[in-house]
Amino acid sequence: MHFWLLILFSVLLQIVLFPIVHADIGAISELKGNGEVTRENSSDKLLAELALDIFSNDDVRTGNGRIAIRFVDDTTIRLTEHSKVIIDKFVFDPNPEKSELALSFIRGTGRFISSKTKRIPNKNVKIKANGAYVGIRGTDFTITSDEIGRTMVILLPNSDGTASGEITVTTFAGTVVMNKPFQATVVTVAEQMPTRPVTLTNMTLDFIDNLLIVNPPEETERAVEEQNTQANNILDIDLLEETELEKDYLDEDKLENIDRLSIDLLSIDFLVDLLDVIETSVNKQAEVSVLEGVEIEGITPPFDPITQTFTFVEGSMLTIFRQVENTIDLQLDKDGAYNISILSAGQQIEATINGGGESEIFINQSN
Repeated sequence: MHFWLLILFSVLLQIVLFPIVHADIGAISELKGNGEVTRENSSDKLLAELALDIFSNDDVRTGNGRIAIRFVDDTTIRLTEHSKVIIDKFVFDPNPEKSELALSFIRGTGRFISSKTKRIPNKNVKIKANGAYVGIRGTDFTITSDEIGRTMVILLPNSDGTASGEITVTTFAGTVVMNKPFQATVVTVAEQMPTRPVTLTNMTLDFIDNLLIVNPPEETERAVEEQNTQANNILDIDLLEETELEKDYLDEDKLENIDRLSIDLLSIDFLVDLLDVIETSVNKQAEVSVLEGVEIEGITPPFDPITQTFTFVEGSMLTIFRQVENTIDLQLDKDGAYNISILSAGQQIEATINGGGESEIFINQSN
């Protein structure tokens, strides 16, 4: 009798004193489309389905679908299309100080919503993506990684519009802090500082959720190839060759011009990668283009793949044209000076014409 009591006491003691590591740590709570889960030390892939148990070291991937995982402490992560996350570690202990959560975002986009119960202290939550490490002092943010190795982090607001807290993004070169709604930073490589945080103006959660779609691997591989090709072309230039030094790359005659009849709406990318938009707005200094005597800053003529705008001159008129969800057809006197601010379905465009002036143009279009 005493022997069995001793065994029972030993089992209960292990349950109380030792954290839960190998038991299921959560389950798939939402599923749209397809996905799969690969267990540790197993090559078998389980098709994602509602209520499928999740364990430590699981490799969770989405195809043309979205998955939400709810952990036992009520922390939730939501993955968009073509995403992959590895649950590196999950320890849920009666003593919160011993509880831990570690995630690795390999590619795609995940939204992290921490538990309001705080059963796992923020300091014990470790999230990494490529060369970026996110410190949790907030409750709601998104993290996006692409195949090129870039990572973007956006701090999301509470339902009342206030910041959901504060998060840090760290690389080997330093740390930035974000504590305002819709602040975003981009990490290009681990050896560089994260970019200065910028605030995405006039954003909504639904809009960001729809934009954060990282290209599937095949497309990003092509982007890497193009990037490598451009780098090779630059390396091939002989800077000492006289003919190269004599070239005027800002000569307005070198700019390919277009007109209204030559607008190719097939050039429009309806799923502009927000990583490209933010990285361009943070890293790219203001550049002035000259189109038939018109100085244009903030939009690159004749077609700007970032703002998705066409710019051309016909007679005495400068036209700025954009057709993505909504249509903008702005015709201006090409000799005038303007400050232009456009918000179209969440896309912010700031431009100046001929150095800007007293003429202010504001366009606000909803979905």
